[in-house]
Amino acid sequence: SLVIRGEKDEQAVLCSKDKTYDMKIADTSNMLLFISGCKTPEQLSADQASCNIIHSQIAGFSNNYWELRRCRPKLKKLRKLLMEDPYEGPDSQKDQTSTFSKYTTEDLLSLIQASEEEILHQLQVMDACKIEGYWRILEFDYEMKLLNHVAQLIDSESWSLSKVPLRTCLEELGSLEPKAMTEHILLSYGRKYIDDGEVYFEMNEDKICRAIAQMLLQNAVKFNLSEFQEVWQQSVPEGMTTRLDQLKGLALVDKTSRPETIFLLKVEDLPEDNQERFNSLFSIREKWTEVDIAPYIQDLCAEKQTVGALLTKYARSSMQNGVKVYNSRRPIS
Repeated sequence: SLVIRGEKDEQAVLCSKDKTYDMKIADTSNMLLFISGCKTPEQLSADQASCNIIHSQIAGFSNNYWELRRCRPKLKKLRKLLMEDPYEGPDSQKDQTSTFSKYTTEDLLSLIQASEEEILHQLQVMDACKIEGYWRILEFDYEMKLLNHVAQLIDSESWSLSKVPLRTCLEELGSLEPKAMTEHILLSYGRKYIDDGEVYFEMNEDKICRAIAQMLLQNAVKFNLSEFQEVWQQSVPEGMTTRLDQLKGLALVDKTSRPETIFLLKVEDLPEDNQERFNSLFSIREKWTEVDIAPYIQDLCAEKQTVGALLTKYARSSMQNGVKVYNSRRPIS
Protein backbone atom coordinates (compact mmCIF):
# COMPACT_ATOMS: atom_id res chain seq x y z
CA SER A 1 0.00 0.00 0.00
CA LEU A 2 1.08 3.60 -0.59
CA VAL A 3 0.24 6.59 1.57
CA ILE A 4 0.69 10.35 1.03
CA ARG A 5 2.00 12.11 4.15
CA GLY A 6 2.42 15.72 5.15
CA GLU A 7 0.69 18.51 7.01
CA LYS A 8 -0.72 21.59 5.25
CA ASP A 9 2.55 23.55 5.41
CA GLU A 10 4.71 20.65 4.16
CA GLN A 11 5.60 19.42 0.68
CA ALA A 12 3.74 16.11 0.22
CA VAL A 13 5.70 12.86 0.16
CA LEU A 14 4.59 9.37 -0.85
CA CYS A 15 5.55 6.45 1.41
CA SER A 16 5.62 2.72 0.84
CA LYS A 17 6.18 0.33 3.76
CA ASP A 18 9.94 1.11 3.85
CA LYS A 19 10.74 4.02 1.47
CA THR A 20 9.90 7.72 1.06
CA TYR A 21 9.52 9.62 -2.23
CA ASP A 22 9.28 13.30 -3.13
CA MET A 23 6.26 14.04 -5.34
CA LYS A 24 6.56 16.52 -8.17
CA ILE A 25 4.14 17.26 -11.02
CA ALA A 26 5.81 16.69 -14.40
CA ASP A 27 4.30 18.00 -17.64
CA THR A 28 4.13 15.79 -20.71
CA SER A 29 3.80 16.92 -24.34
CA ASN A 30 1.87 13.70 -25.13
CA MET A 31 -1.70 14.15 -23.92
CA LEU A 32 -2.82 11.16 -21.84
CA LEU A 33 -6.38 10.02 -22.65
CA PHE A 34 -8.52 7.94 -20.32
CA ILE A 35 -10.79 5.45 -22.08
CA SER A 36 -13.01 2.92 -20.38
CA GLY A 37 -12.41 -0.70 -21.46
CA CYS A 38 -9.36 0.39 -23.47
CA LYS A 39 -7.38 -2.40 -25.18
CA THR A 40 -3.65 -2.21 -25.88
CA PRO A 41 -2.23 -3.48 -29.21
CA GLU A 42 -1.05 -6.69 -27.52
CA GLN A 43 -4.64 -7.46 -26.48
CA LEU A 44 -6.08 -7.10 -30.00
CA SER A 45 -6.29 -10.05 -32.37
CA ALA A 46 -3.55 -10.20 -35.02
CA ASP A 47 -6.10 -11.47 -37.58
CA GLN A 48 -6.36 -8.67 -40.20
CA ALA A 49 -9.85 -9.76 -41.32
CA SER A 50 -11.40 -9.05 -37.93
CA CYS A 51 -10.08 -5.48 -37.71
CA ASN A 52 -12.89 -3.02 -37.03
CA ILE A 53 -12.80 0.66 -36.20
CA ILE A 54 -14.02 1.07 -32.62
CA HIS A 55 -15.66 4.33 -31.53
CA SER A 56 -14.53 5.03 -27.96
CA GLN A 57 -15.82 7.53 -25.44
CA ILE A 58 -12.98 9.57 -23.88
CA ALA A 59 -13.64 9.91 -20.16
CA GLY A 60 -10.88 12.41 -19.44
CA PHE A 61 -7.39 13.60 -20.27
CA SER A 62 -4.21 14.79 -18.56
CA ASN A 63 -1.16 16.81 -19.57
CA ASN A 64 0.89 15.92 -16.49
CA TYR A 65 1.69 13.14 -14.04
CA TRP A 66 3.28 12.70 -10.62
CA GLU A 67 6.98 11.97 -10.76
CA LEU A 68 8.38 10.13 -7.72
CA ARG A 69 11.97 10.53 -6.61
CA ARG A 70 13.39 8.54 -3.70
CA CYS A 71 14.30 10.95 -0.90
CA ARG A 72 15.62 10.86 2.66
CA PRO A 73 12.85 10.44 5.23
CA LYS A 74 12.12 13.72 7.06
CA LEU A 75 12.88 12.53 10.59
CA LYS A 76 14.08 15.67 12.37
CA LYS A 77 10.49 16.40 13.42
CA LEU A 78 10.37 13.00 15.18
CA ARG A 79 13.10 14.02 17.64
CA LYS A 80 11.52 17.47 18.05
CA LEU A 81 8.14 15.97 19.00
CA LEU A 82 9.60 13.48 21.47
CA MET A 83 11.93 16.08 23.01
CA GLU A 84 8.91 18.26 23.95
CA ASP A 85 8.34 15.98 26.92
CA PRO A 86 11.31 13.69 27.72
CA TYR A 87 10.75 11.03 30.38
CA GLU A 88 12.38 11.91 33.70
CA GLY A 89 11.49 8.76 35.61
CA PRO A 90 8.51 7.35 37.54
CA ASP A 91 8.89 9.83 40.42
CA SER A 92 8.87 12.93 38.22
CA GLN A 93 6.15 15.42 39.19
CA LYS A 94 6.55 17.03 35.76
CA ASP A 95 5.38 13.84 34.06
CA GLN A 96 2.13 13.82 36.00
CA THR A 97 1.33 17.49 35.31
CA SER A 98 2.73 17.81 31.76
CA THR A 99 0.40 19.35 29.18
CA PHE A 100 2.50 18.19 26.21
CA SER A 101 1.09 15.61 23.83
CA LYS A 102 2.33 12.05 23.95
CA TYR A 103 2.60 10.00 20.77
CA THR A 104 1.63 6.45 19.79
CA THR A 105 3.00 4.73 16.66
CA GLU A 106 -0.22 5.73 14.81
CA ASP A 107 0.23 9.39 15.85
CA LEU A 108 3.81 9.42 14.55
CA LEU A 109 2.74 7.80 11.25
CA SER A 110 0.26 10.62 10.68
CA LEU A 111 2.74 13.41 11.63
CA ILE A 112 6.14 12.29 10.30
CA GLN A 113 6.97 12.27 6.58
CA ALA A 114 8.60 8.87 6.47
CA SER A 115 7.65 5.23 5.93
CA GLU A 116 6.72 3.03 8.88
CA GLU A 117 9.99 1.07 8.73
CA GLU A 118 12.08 4.26 8.56
CA ILE A 119 10.22 5.73 11.57
CA LEU A 120 10.59 2.55 13.66
CA HIS A 121 14.28 2.31 12.73
CA GLN A 122 14.86 5.93 13.77
CA LEU A 123 13.07 5.35 17.10
CA GLN A 124 15.54 2.51 17.70
CA VAL A 125 18.52 4.73 16.74
CA MET A 126 17.26 7.39 19.17
CA ASP A 127 16.88 4.77 21.95
CA ALA A 128 13.22 5.70 22.35
CA CYS A 129 11.09 3.36 24.43
CA LYS A 130 7.38 2.68 24.83
CA ILE A 131 5.95 3.75 28.19
CA GLU A 132 2.23 3.07 28.73
CA GLY A 133 1.78 2.75 24.95
CA TYR A 134 3.49 6.06 24.09
CA TRP A 135 6.92 6.57 22.51
CA ARG A 136 9.25 8.49 24.84
CA ILE A 137 12.89 9.60 24.90
CA LEU A 138 14.63 9.49 28.28
CA GLU A 139 15.72 12.86 29.65
CA PHE A 140 19.55 12.84 29.39
CA ASP A 141 20.26 13.22 33.14
CA TYR A 142 17.86 10.39 33.95
CA GLU A 143 19.48 8.21 31.26
CA MET A 144 22.90 8.92 32.82
CA LYS A 145 21.54 8.05 36.27
CA LEU A 146 20.33 4.66 34.98
CA LEU A 147 23.64 4.02 33.18
CA ASN A 148 25.54 4.92 36.34
CA HIS A 149 23.51 2.39 38.39
CA VAL A 150 24.38 -0.36 35.89
CA ALA A 151 28.07 0.66 35.68
CA GLN A 152 28.42 0.68 39.49
CA LEU A 153 26.78 -2.76 39.74
CA ILE A 154 29.12 -4.18 37.06
CA ASP A 155 32.08 -2.74 39.02
CA SER A 156 30.94 -4.00 42.44
CA GLU A 157 30.23 -7.50 41.09
CA SER A 158 33.46 -7.54 39.02
CA TRP A 159 31.54 -8.76 35.96
CA SER A 160 33.08 -8.87 32.51
CA LEU A 161 31.72 -6.06 30.31
CA SER A 162 30.93 -8.70 27.71
CA LYS A 163 28.77 -10.79 30.09
CA VAL A 164 26.35 -8.74 32.20
CA PRO A 165 23.44 -10.92 33.47
CA LEU A 166 19.98 -9.40 33.01
CA ARG A 167 18.27 -11.29 35.84
CA THR A 168 20.78 -10.19 38.49
CA CYS A 169 20.67 -6.57 37.25
CA LEU A 170 16.87 -6.51 37.56
CA GLU A 171 16.99 -8.06 41.06
CA GLU A 172 19.77 -5.79 42.37
CA LEU A 173 18.48 -2.53 40.87
CA GLY A 174 14.76 -3.29 41.32
CA SER A 175 14.50 -1.18 44.46
CA LEU A 176 16.10 1.84 42.72
CA GLU A 177 14.46 1.93 39.29
CA PRO A 178 11.59 0.23 37.39
CA LYS A 179 12.75 -3.06 35.87
CA ALA A 180 11.62 -1.94 32.40
CA MET A 181 13.95 1.08 32.61
CA THR A 182 16.94 -1.02 33.73
CA GLU A 183 16.34 -3.41 30.82
CA HIS A 184 15.92 -0.47 28.41
CA ILE A 185 19.29 1.03 29.42
CA LEU A 186 20.97 -2.37 28.94
CA LEU A 187 19.38 -2.63 25.46
CA SER A 188 20.47 0.94 24.64
CA TYR A 189 24.09 0.45 25.69
CA GLY A 190 24.58 -3.25 25.06
CA ARG A 191 23.91 -6.23 22.80
CA LYS A 192 21.51 -8.86 24.11
CA TYR A 193 22.35 -12.56 23.77
CA ILE A 194 21.40 -15.88 25.43
CA ASP A 195 23.95 -18.26 26.90
CA ASP A 196 22.92 -21.51 28.57
CA GLY A 197 19.31 -20.33 28.89
CA GLU A 198 20.27 -17.06 30.65
CA VAL A 199 19.99 -13.57 29.10
CA TYR A 200 23.24 -11.54 29.07
CA PHE A 201 24.38 -8.21 27.63
CA GLU A 202 27.67 -7.32 26.00
CA MET A 203 28.17 -3.64 26.84
CA ASN A 204 29.07 -1.24 24.01
CA GLU A 205 32.26 0.52 25.11
CA ASP A 206 32.15 3.21 22.41
CA LYS A 207 28.54 4.18 23.18
CA ILE A 208 29.13 4.38 26.94
CA CYS A 209 32.29 6.50 26.49
CA ARG A 210 30.40 8.77 24.07
CA ALA A 211 27.50 9.32 26.52
CA ILE A 212 29.90 10.20 29.36
CA ALA A 213 31.74 12.63 27.08
CA GLN A 214 28.41 14.34 26.27
CA MET A 215 27.66 14.63 29.99
CA LEU A 216 31.05 16.32 30.60
CA LEU A 217 30.86 18.62 27.55
CA GLN A 218 27.28 19.83 27.84
CA ASN A 219 28.05 22.06 30.83
CA ALA A 220 31.00 23.87 29.20
CA VAL A 221 31.12 26.14 26.13
CA LYS A 222 34.67 24.98 25.34
CA PHE A 223 36.94 22.55 27.14
CA ASN A 224 40.75 22.39 27.08
CA LEU A 225 41.33 19.23 24.99
CA SER A 226 44.09 17.61 27.07
CA GLU A 227 42.26 18.35 30.35
CA PHE A 228 39.03 16.97 28.90
CA GLN A 229 40.73 13.75 27.73
CA GLU A 230 42.15 13.23 31.23
CA VAL A 231 38.82 13.83 33.02
CA TRP A 232 36.96 11.74 30.44
CA GLN A 233 39.22 8.71 30.88
CA GLN A 234 38.84 8.97 34.68
CA SER A 235 35.03 9.18 34.37
CA VAL A 236 34.39 6.02 32.30
CA PRO A 237 33.99 2.56 33.89
CA GLU A 238 37.21 0.72 34.66
CA GLY A 239 38.51 -1.32 31.74
CA MET A 240 37.15 1.09 29.10
CA THR A 241 39.40 3.18 26.86
CA THR A 242 38.35 6.61 25.56
CA ARG A 243 39.23 7.67 22.01
CA LEU A 244 38.37 10.88 20.15
CA ASP A 245 36.92 8.92 17.21
CA GLN A 246 34.11 7.82 19.57
CA LEU A 247 32.84 11.42 19.40
CA LYS A 248 32.11 11.66 15.64
CA GLY A 249 29.01 13.79 15.07
CA LEU A 250 28.93 14.75 18.78
CA ALA A 251 31.93 17.00 19.46
CA LEU A 252 34.45 19.00 17.45
CA VAL A 253 38.13 19.63 18.19
CA ASP A 254 39.52 23.09 17.44
CA LYS A 255 43.14 22.51 16.46
CA THR A 256 43.73 26.19 15.62
CA SER A 257 43.29 27.45 19.19
CA ARG A 258 46.16 27.38 21.69
CA PRO A 259 45.80 25.22 23.69
CA GLU A 260 43.57 22.98 21.55
CA THR A 261 39.91 22.88 22.65
CA ILE A 262 36.88 20.65 22.23
CA PHE A 263 33.19 21.60 22.24
CA LEU A 264 29.81 19.93 21.83
CA LEU A 265 28.34 19.97 18.31
CA LYS A 266 25.61 17.37 17.81
CA VAL A 267 24.64 16.40 14.28
CA GLU A 268 20.97 16.06 15.30
CA ASP A 269 20.87 19.76 16.24
CA LEU A 270 21.78 20.83 12.67
CA PRO A 271 19.21 21.66 9.92
CA GLU A 272 17.77 18.80 7.83
CA ASP A 273 17.90 20.67 4.48
CA ASN A 274 21.21 20.20 2.58
CA GLN A 275 21.93 23.88 1.84
CA GLU A 276 20.90 25.00 5.33
CA ARG A 277 23.11 22.31 6.87
CA PHE A 278 26.16 23.53 4.93
CA ASN A 279 25.35 27.19 5.74
CA SER A 280 25.17 26.28 9.42
CA LEU A 281 28.48 24.37 9.37
CA PHE A 282 30.32 27.12 7.48
CA SER A 283 29.05 29.71 9.97
CA ILE A 284 30.57 27.62 12.80
CA ARG A 285 33.89 27.14 10.99
CA GLU A 286 35.01 28.80 7.76
CA LYS A 287 37.20 25.95 6.49
CA TRP A 288 36.77 22.24 7.11
CA THR A 289 38.84 19.15 6.33
CA GLU A 290 36.87 16.23 4.91
CA VAL A 291 37.62 14.15 8.05
CA ASP A 292 36.07 16.82 10.31
CA ILE A 293 32.99 17.62 8.20
CA ALA A 294 32.12 14.04 7.11
CA PRO A 295 30.29 13.01 10.36
CA TYR A 296 28.12 16.15 10.05
CA ILE A 297 26.97 15.52 6.46
CA GLN A 298 27.04 11.70 6.18
CA ASP A 299 23.30 11.49 6.91
CA LEU A 300 22.55 13.85 3.97
CA CYS A 301 23.90 11.38 1.41
CA ALA A 302 21.18 10.04 -0.86
CA GLU A 303 21.26 6.46 -2.20
CA LYS A 304 24.70 5.64 -3.65
CA GLN A 305 25.87 9.25 -3.00
CA THR A 306 29.23 9.85 -1.32
CA VAL A 307 30.39 12.57 1.07
CA GLY A 308 32.84 13.66 -1.67
CA ALA A 309 29.98 14.21 -4.14
CA LEU A 310 28.07 16.33 -1.59
CA LEU A 311 31.15 18.44 -0.92
CA THR A 312 31.69 18.99 -4.64
CA LYS A 313 28.11 20.27 -4.95
CA TYR A 314 27.90 22.51 -1.87
CA ALA A 315 31.51 23.52 -1.09
CA ARG A 316 34.67 24.81 -2.77
CA SER A 317 38.00 23.09 -2.12
CA SER A 318 41.48 24.59 -1.73
CA MET A 319 44.83 23.58 -0.28
CA GLN A 320 45.97 24.95 3.08
CA ASN A 321 49.42 23.94 4.38
CA GLY A 322 49.31 20.87 2.14
CA VAL A 323 45.87 19.80 3.42
CA LYS A 324 42.69 19.90 1.30
CA VAL A 325 40.05 22.10 2.97
CA TYR A 326 36.49 23.06 2.03
CA ASN A 327 34.73 26.40 2.36
CA SER A 328 31.33 27.75 1.34
CA ARG A 329 30.44 28.42 -2.30
CA ARG A 330 28.37 31.41 -1.19
CA PRO A 331 28.94 34.24 1.30
CA ILE A 332 27.82 33.31 4.81
CA SER A 333 26.14 36.17 6.64
